[in-house]
Parts: sequence; C-alpha cells; structure tokens
Amino acid sequence: MDKPDSILIVDDDPEIRRLLVDYLARNSFDAYAARDGREMWQALERHAIDLVVLDLMLPDTDGLTLCRDLRAKSSLPVLMLTARGEETDRIIGIEMGADDYLVKPFNPRELLARIKSILRRTRALPPNLRPEQARYLSFSGWTLDTASRLLSAPDGVATPLSGGEYRLLRILLDHPNRVLNRDQLTELIHGREAEAYDRAIDVQISRLRQRLRDDSREPELIKTVRGEGYVLATTIEARNACA
Repeated sequence: MDKPDSILIVDDDPEIRRLLVDYLARNSFDAYAARDGREMWQALERHAIDLVVLDLMLPDTDGLTLCRDLRAKSSLPVLMLTARGEETDRIIGIEMGADDYLVKPFNPRELLARIKSILRRTRALPPNLRPEQARYLSFSGWTLDTASRLLSAPDGVATPLSGGEYRLLRILLDHPNRVLNRDQLTELIHGREAEAYDRAIDVQISRLRQRLRDDSREPELIKTVRGEGYVLATTIEARNACA
C-alpha cells in the first residue's frame, strides 16, 4: 500500500489548523500543523513533508520570507494562502517561489483540489517530457538536468529550480520557437484557467528570465510577443549523458 502524502499546514489560526488537518486526514492525507515559522522548520525536520500550505500572515516571520527561505533550500511544493483582494501579495508569493495561491476565505474542497493538482503536476510530466527519454536538455549554453532539476549556466553555476520554475521551463523547452499565450501557460502550469487580470504567469516568466540572466528589457531567450504571449527563441539539444 502506498504511503499517504504528507501535508504541512502553517497558519497561526488554531481553528483553521484543526479544520484543515481533520479534513485532509479524512481525505487520506497525513496532515501536520505549525503555528509559525519556528514550528514549520521543526516539522520539516521531523517529517517527510510532500507539500506545505503556507499562510501569508504569521506572528514571527511573514509567509513570503518563509517561502523564499524554503525555496532557497528545497524544491518542496508550496501553496500560499493570501487575503482576499491582495493581488500584490499573490504576485510577490509567486515571485518568492510559491507554486500556486489560494485566496481566503476558501472552501476546503478547493484547497484539496489545489493540493492534488500541485502534487500531480510536480510528479507527472507529459510522455514526451519524461526524464528517461533525455536527462539533459541544453540550449544557448544552458543545461537543464531533468533528474535533479538543476539549471546550469554557461559558466557552470548550477541553480535548483522551484516546482513552478521547472514546469514553466520544461513547457517552453517542449515548444521552442512557438508562441504560447497566458491562458495556455496557466492551464499547463497550474491546471486551471487564468483569472481576469491574473499576472502570475508574467511574474513567473520574469523570475525565470532572472534565472537565465535574460535582460527583461531586451530578452534574447524568452521573448514577449505583444498581444500574443511568450516564445522561447532557441534550439534544444537533448541527450542522456552530461557534456
């Protein structure tokens, strides 16, 4: 029998922690709770967590800082909880490396659906993107190791990618020199339709450009096609051995 996925709920509201832990447990998850950043790090040391549900507002350290610090150490998926109407917080959350966000108040069924979607996207790739077909994807001097999810620069510096960064880059690499619009990218990355005025994709593109040292004013790799979307302007070399 497969081991249940383990979810860590980080929220300073004890009622929300209790409700979500109980709800996830009833839906075949191992659920743990932490009230602040200190307890989050302790839980991550004690348990093999598969995904973190992280509230933006915490008493000791804000969720954005925790997300950034977690992303610097791990590619563990993060679902950010934000206050209603705070678009800036959602954008910054994506910039800090969150895989998706959910606005409070929310239905627990929506949270469950988002968790399952993130875990499914994190673990599954389309058949033509499966690592066993080509471990290394090289383009314009860069190399992506699909097994370790490390992105190596032309100078050899390797950087671990977050789940969202990795999925976005893999999608672009699978469609080189093809324009993809925001709706297509949102569906492929987040498994949902883009909301009106949703800038999450723009933020993730900007973050990926930074990883690729691509000048946002005059990008050479990920180009903006006005009124249409984005295109990865390069050729791809796939191989199973590191050069």
